Amino acid sequence: MSTHYEKRRSHVKRARTFGFRARMKTHTGRKILNRKRRFGRAVNVRSSW
Repeated sequence: MSTHYEKRRSHVKRARTFGFRARMKTHTGRKILNRKRRFGRAVNVRSSW
């Protein structure tokens, strides 16, 4: 009996949509990062998947 994965999420697609560089590309994305920084979060480190 083999393991069945319902969804195989692409880490590349996820990073391109929600990643640091995608956030830095737009004005609104930079606002999001600054809000997270004010909250005290390290935003430019890669989070674990």
